[in-house]
Amino acid sequence: MPEAPGPAAGSAPGPAAGPATGRPASWHIRLPHTTAAVPIARALIRAALNDIEPGMAALPDGDTAELLTAELVANAVEHTAGQGPIELVVELLAAPGGCQIEVHDPEPAGPAALVRPGPEVEVDPWQEHGRGLLLIRALSSDCGHRPTAHGKAVWFTLPGIPAQRRHREP
Repeated sequence: MPEAPGPAAGSAPGPAAGPATGRPASWHIRLPHTTAAVPIARALIRAALNDIEPGMAALPDGDTAELLTAELVANAVEHTAGQGPIELVVELLAAPGGCQIEVHDPEPAGPAALVRPGPEVEVDPWQEHGRGLLLIRALSSDCGHRPTAHGKAVWFTLPGIPAQRRHREP
């Protein structure tokens, strides 16, 4: 995994550990509290998952990881005060594989709709907003939020897909 982008993106060091150590790899990357963070986060997730040696772990679906990460980062930018960076945390999970992705922001209140949607949740197809948390609940194997020392972390987990299933041609 290459280092996170240079200072313009508010980068932090690259992986904290890796498959060679027998522990899952994790990355902590600081992103700007602007809409520019969304494509940066997508590119970082793509690079992180593409850079892992084939066969090292069962990796999640990269397109799903990018989509859900973009939703979390966009929500953090839109729904929190612009004080300080947003932190993206990517952790590869030990066997059977997969990953957990977290977005840390300064707002302590959690998104209740992430884990407790209303009983009559209907999505208006004409609205521009309101589908992000629904997508996260539908496409992840687990999701939630937790308080942190400086706000909250909203996270989701994706299961690993064996290499032979990831590389099939359509």
